[in-house]
Amino acid sequence: MSNTVTAIGQRNIDPASAAQRCWYVVSCKPRQELQAQENLRRQGFEVYLPRLKVRQRRRDRWVESVQVLFPRYLFVHVDRAAQSTASIRSTRGAVGLVRFGAEPATVPNRVIAAIIEREDAGLDDDLQPAFQSGDPVRMLEGPFAGMDGIFASADGEKRAVLLIELLGKTNRVRVDRDWIIRAA
Repeated sequence: MSNTVTAIGQRNIDPASAAQRCWYVVSCKPRQELQAQENLRRQGFEVYLPRLKVRQRRRDRWVESVQVLFPRYLFVHVDRAAQSTASIRSTRGAVGLVRFGAEPATVPNRVIAAIIEREDAGLDDDLQPAFQSGDPVRMLEGPFAGMDGIFASADGEKRAVLLIELLGKTNRVRVDRDWIIRAA
């Protein structure tokens, strides 16, 4: 049986060293998480900045972007026996370690592992707004722009089947999913 433990994103290390390693929470200046991440890496810290791909409606279209999951916070994995955390508070982009009293806040390895697992899964997901059958929707683009309808079903990845009232009867139409939003 091996006497090594695998840490997140690390090579095999011995159990004594693993007991000395922990994740700390670093508070960052507003919108400077990436700068803090880069500067902490340059100092030799293992840094984890959770991010998530989001899809938002901007003006007249859907836009995908990657955003920080916890704005103004990131995580650093520190070997307490070999690394000092004193330089973190003077790092560009960082404010310092989050503390509870005099003790820095630590995050268990299993929590970081769970965030990483969900983050990776979320980056591959289709981030289209989830509509349920029967949801009222409004069409923003296309030949039916401005009309209200009822979401019937998804038709592949990019299209939706809607029920709309035309010429006195309910009709099924297929439209681009980017053209619809939830009606109020």
